[in-house]
Amino acid sequence: MTTKAPETKIVDSYRVACDGGEGALGHPRVYLQIDEVKGYVECGYCDAKYIHKDFADKAAD
Repeated sequence: MTTKAPETKIVDSYRVACDGGEGALGHPRVYLQIDEVKGYVECGYCDAKYIHKDFADKAAD
């Protein structure tokens, strides 16, 4: 059995909401603030990575 890699999303806002994206199987909705220096934030529940569009080419790692 393999583990699915965390999702990476390019967004245009520095404030994002994450709920796991799987309906009832997701997690509680949390609001995350993208660091304006790093350009990304990771969800503490599902490890999804949100990258601001201005940093898409820099923060993809």
